[in-house]
Amino acid sequence: MTTHIEERPGEGSEGPRRLYVDPGLPDRIFRGVARSGGGFVLAVMLLVGGFLLYRAWQALSRAGWSFLTTETWEPDAGRFGIAAVLVGTVLIALVAILVAVPLAVGGALYISEYAPPRLRQTLIGVVDLMAAVPSVVYGLWGLFFFQNQVLGTARWISTYFGWIPFFAVDGADPRDPLANATVYASSTLIAGIVVALMVAPIVCSVMREVFSQAPVGEREGSYALGATRWGMIRSVVLPFGKGGMIGGTMLGLGRALGETIGVYLVISPIFDIQWHVLQSGTSSISSLIALRYGEASEFGMSALMAAGLALFLMTLVVNFAASSIVARSRSGAASE
Repeated sequence: MTTHIEERPGEGSEGPRRLYVDPGLPDRIFRGVARSGGGFVLAVMLLVGGFLLYRAWQALSRAGWSFLTTETWEPDAGRFGIAAVLVGTVLIALVAILVAVPLAVGGALYISEYAPPRLRQTLIGVVDLMAAVPSVVYGLWGLFFFQNQVLGTARWISTYFGWIPFFAVDGADPRDPLANATVYASSTLIAGIVVALMVAPIVCSVMREVFSQAPVGEREGSYALGATRWGMIRSVVLPFGKGGMIGGTMLGLGRALGETIGVYLVISPIFDIQWHVLQSGTSSISSLIALRYGEASEFGMSALMAAGLALFLMTLVVNFAASSIVARSRSGAASE
């Protein structure tokens, strides 16, 4: 790296000097490659959005704003919209986040603050391996094993908390112990928990990295003032990692919104707005596309592309919000 001194034009040697630094050829090459990579990612994202908009324009021009308010999905009959699947997508993602975030926070704190060094490396590998498991495996596990195990819990929640609208189940008699439990199968709750197990490893990895970067000086200062380990975590680690926790949660939410196969295998698709998370039947935008793609006509394909465009924009907004929160947070700051 070379520092150059230049005289300002029109002034003598005693005048102010202008300094600039020549970073050298390797730094210039690295800067160019980094900028090119960022520009390429942005261009790919714009091309994906443009392609979806181009393919969806035929359906959007016919449906107009009713595309966001119509519950039925009959494109060839001229009646189609994403109101029902949009509500289902959001509810499944919210259930997933409500289950995944406590698991991720607890796991990240244990790995970064409590686990012995040898066990820590093993747990990090296990969490990373869980994040790499294909979603179809989680979906099959949820369909053939987990669903039968959670029906009793769903019945119990409906029996004692059915007075809450979200936990009410139409057609279920909680006083009848022999009532058919199928009204609780293939529900938003089951799909949300299956998605939560897919999202939790990703959120846990983000939080673990943030927690491990908490300033050592502040940790030691907290201990010097007499804090316990949990007191140090509350006063140093959690405040430091707050932005990373929020960002990791929103990144997990973005993954949950777009999950396809795991949800498709578990749910029983319906095209009515289903607010009851314990009741059988729900849907999501991604599972709608997977369900109707093979049988769609040319106009039906345009309608599916419109649904995909809505999901693309929703996920994009969530991810940009997460990046903004992480960038403005204290996480990653150095200790004074």
